Amino acid sequence: MASVDLRDELDCSICLTTYTDPVMLRCGHNFCRVCIDQFLDTQDKSRLYSCPECREKFRERPALMRNFALRKIMESLLFTQPDKEQTGICCTYCVDSAVPAVKSCLMCEASLCDKHLGVHSKAAEHVLSEPSTSLENKKCSVHKKILEYYCTEDDICICVSCSLAGEHRGHRVEMLDEASEKKKKKLRNVLQKLTTKREETEKRVQSLEERRRKDQEKAAGEAERVTVLFTDLRRRLDDLEKRVLSEISRQEKEQSLSLSALIQQLEIKKDELSGKMRDIEELCNMTDPLTVLQGPDTGDLCDPEEGGGDEDTGRRDKQLRDVDDLDVALISDTLHTLCDVISGIRSGIYVEGPADILLDVNTAGNYIHISDDRKIATWTLEKQNRPETAERFQDCQVISGRRFSSGRHYWDVEGSRSRYWGVGMCYPSIDRRGDQSYIGDNNKSWILRRNNNHYLVIHDSKEIRLPDKLSSGRVRICLDYGPGQLSFYELCDPIRHLHTFTATFTEPLHAALCVWEGSIKISGGGSNWEKPS
Repeated sequence: MASVDLRDELDCSICLTTYTDPVMLRCGHNFCRVCIDQFLDTQDKSRLYSCPECREKFRERPALMRNFALRKIMESLLFTQPDKEQTGICCTYCVDSAVPAVKSCLMCEASLCDKHLGVHSKAAEHVLSEPSTSLENKKCSVHKKILEYYCTEDDICICVSCSLAGEHRGHRVEMLDEASEKKKKKLRNVLQKLTTKREETEKRVQSLEERRRKDQEKAAGEAERVTVLFTDLRRRLDDLEKRVLSEISRQEKEQSLSLSALIQQLEIKKDELSGKMRDIEELCNMTDPLTVLQGPDTGDLCDPEEGGGDEDTGRRDKQLRDVDDLDVALISDTLHTLCDVISGIRSGIYVEGPADILLDVNTAGNYIHISDDRKIATWTLEKQNRPETAERFQDCQVISGRRFSSGRHYWDVEGSRSRYWGVGMCYPSIDRRGDQSYIGDNNKSWILRRNNNHYLVIHDSKEIRLPDKLSSGRVRICLDYGPGQLSFYELCDPIRHLHTFTATFTEPLHAALCVWEGSIKISGGGSNWEKPS
């Protein structure tokens, strides 16, 4: 009964049947892989995932881990120790109560419990087998005799009459046990092969699950990094905005104070002039000549200091000029800090390095092998049998997946193991078939090519032979997209300039490799390079 209780624990809580390919969530609960996948699919839209057993919530779709221990327990318990009570077959002779049968008699076509089996006939014709409800299937449908033999020619079980006088007379026959063992042997061989394939498949699944986990971790890390960068950007922009606005406010206040003082002086002067004007108007309105003549002289009515009116006006104009205007240059200098902020964020987010220059297998010719890390191109006699597509080169050429449409970039290659290779750059619109598809032999590509011991630079089929050989076999290609310069250097000590193409680039550029012997490898790369002296 203990094994029965344990078997109840091997039922999936979703489909309520025995586990099929059991997998486990982080909370520890197990489910059939298909069942839990379908359950999680229903939660994809809401992006809220939980365990159907304990309702534990997960921030992301949980990874499914195969439970190998549980799988072995199932195989051991369910396939090597079948429970007699679970057969559902009861003793034919126990009519008062349902007693599980332990054997069935093919002769009597009856099932027997332990008690009735003890008193059952032991005669040879009474053949006992495992409990079964379809005992008639174990007898010949023609002669109604027990199936004892196996016809190897017709692949069918037969009785003794079939082999002696029936349609199988003269055929090669075997005893059922012998034929069964032979078939079991074949099945074990098949099982061994299937087991090996299953183990290989499990390893691949584990590898892919590990890769998916790493990808998820990498994506989470990148998201966190970008969030931190943008948080810092917003903080720095807020600080810069406060500094600029504070500077504008300070200058405005200083100007306002200076202008207010000058305005106050002029208002006082204006009041004084208004009083003198009223005195003069009163004298002008008088009719008594004596009073007019005895009144203040015109010179007395004027401010002695006003004798030089033009000089006074000039002095006040100078005071007005001495009040500083808004210092726009200082504000602009402060705003230039914004460029430093953007440059800092750019270097933090758009990191460009060797990993960015990877070869695009979809463009590789069929006689060139691309390494798993997509950094080595090797010429091969064995055709790779890749599908012929519009983007694939006919010749032994391949270009990078990444394209460059601005900025300064470089990448390094090692071609020391090959005497026939080429490195350069090309537009994505370059032909992939015919003579115009070779890198350098058209106006859409530039190349440094090695032919045995000779080195040439080629563009639009125009060749320039380099005077010296390369001693190191290592080359750096430098692109300065804006000015339209593509330069080649030999990576020796000191670094040596080989040639520079000058052009007006009209399309993005891809890195390009050609190899007709041996292999060539991308060994490094980056951006914002300094031009070698």
